Amino acid sequence: MHIGNCIREKLMESGHSVTWFASKICCTRTHVYKIFQKSNIDTELLERICRVLDYNFFEDISNNLDKKD
Repeated sequence: MHIGNCIREKLMESGHSVTWFASKICCTRTHVYKIFQKSNIDTELLERICRVLDYNFFEDISNNLDKKD
């Protein structure tokens, strides 16, 4: 699971812009594009992202773990 790709997909589905998203998670547009490239992410940042996008990425991560067993 590539978390950056998942975040980008959910943002695009939401219809919001990268600029809007960056302001909501208190970072720059450049940083958002770097987040999209990451295969892993700090849990505190991911929690903020979950709240802003109203989506539980932690559940996806957990489900992905279950599939690997």
